[in-house]
Amino acid sequence: MSQQETDQQAGVDDEGFVVDTEDCEAREAAHRERGTSRPITVVGNPVLHKECSDVTEFGDELAQLIDDMFASQRTAEGVGLAANQIGVDLKVFVYDCPDDDGVRHVGAICNPVLEDLAPEQRNLDDSNEGCLSVPTAYASLARPDYAVVRGQDAKGNPVKVRGSGYFARCLQHETDHLYGYLYIDRLSKRDRKDALKQMAEGTPRYEVVPND
Repeated sequence: MSQQETDQQAGVDDEGFVVDTEDCEAREAAHRERGTSRPITVVGNPVLHKECSDVTEFGDELAQLIDDMFASQRTAEGVGLAANQIGVDLKVFVYDCPDDDGVRHVGAICNPVLEDLAPEQRNLDDSNEGCLSVPTAYASLARPDYAVVRGQDAKGNPVKVRGSGYFARCLQHETDHLYGYLYIDRLSKRDRKDALKQMAEGTPRYEVVPND
């Protein structure tokens, strides 16, 4: 499948939201097969703790980065991956994530911005959350169970992505990454300390970049 065919399959609906639930297997496989898996940066690496640079060039280099991110995400068995998690200072993330109904969503978004939700849409879900950059650690974190992200696709076109349940958590988590926040930064000091202890005692199942 060519890059052009892959891009054409991810259209938008009547409300302007990305249709990211169709041909998921083929689209993800096409990205992954073109990409090269890279090791994951972990908490303490400076690139994770500052706002990333905006994507301004929407060409072959970005397309290759997105392919590499899909390959890296699959290797690490993740459902979302931000560029700084493989050491790249750019505002782009990819996802391959189910929602609470088991519907699979696959896509990539550049320069994401979370929309503010109306009070009636802010129903908090305090499920467990984990992160490839904090391997083997999990903690309960309350987040809205619905999210809308605006940004651009790999060609620079404006897009919107929406999600509910687990997928909404993914969209918020990955957008946070690109602004320099890990999920543990939103925890209490006690819970953050516990998560870092879990990480110290665990062994990642994928290659990570050691912090000097």
